[in-house]
Amino acid sequence: MTSPALLLEQVTCTFASREREGERYTAVKDTTIVVGAGEFVSVVGPTGCGKSTLLNVAAGLLSPSSGGVRVLGEVLSGINRRAGYMFQAESLMPWRSALDNVLAGLEFAGVDRGEAEKRAREWLDRVGLTGFEKRYPHELSGGMRKRVALAQILILDPRLLLMDEPFSALDVQTRQLMENELLELWSADRKSVLFITHDLEEAIALSDRVIVLSAGPATHPIGEYAIDLPRPRDVNEIRLTPRFVELHREMWHKMKNEVLKGYARSRKN
Repeated sequence: MTSPALLLEQVTCTFASREREGERYTAVKDTTIVVGAGEFVSVVGPTGCGKSTLLNVAAGLLSPSSGGVRVLGEVLSGINRRAGYMFQAESLMPWRSALDNVLAGLEFAGVDRGEAEKRAREWLDRVGLTGFEKRYPHELSGGMRKRVALAQILILDPRLLLMDEPFSALDVQTRQLMENELLELWSADRKSVLFITHDLEEAIALSDRVIVLSAGPATHPIGEYAIDLPRPRDVNEIRLTPRFVELHREMWHKMKNEVLKGYARSRKN
């Protein structure tokens, strides 16, 4: 039996409270998430519910207070070297051109400069940026910078992609273009993906499976849904189908009270 690409098993994350000295705050409690080989799984939930905390645990950037993490069947200890991490915030180096940003990981790994540059040009071509190799991040649009960031990750051929609301800062049209771009790249070799988003429509349009989290504190899964929409998908067109609307209605019914709880808590703070 094939081991899952990622297993978060009964993970709990507790921190010192910022509001009350000496008290502890449980962000995530007894949460289990499985991402199968080649599976695209999204996690949705109210703002501040602990989605990014779970992704940081999967990346090895945060050790859980209890529970365990396995990557491809092996216990994770330290940084997850088999994963590529795409942040919500810009992660490109502003002093490097698009080409030099994409080849940076290979360069740091000791790959010959000529070979690294060749592979970086190939990846820039795959994300539609041929001709922009010498542009610096400030000379690129938001969508172009996201494409460079994708190429920067994928050139290293990770087995698992960890994506933390990567398109949330983009305008609606550019965001949908990037979602389709991601699906096209993903379909080429079906890497395993754990995708964090607060956007339920985005989660349904992209995923094989969507996990819904409760509001915090002590966030935990309250629903899991298989997305039985056909692939390949165009995220603009799939949103108009009756099955998409049905799935959205079902999940929103589950999420609505949790979103209201999260909103009420944020107002108190």
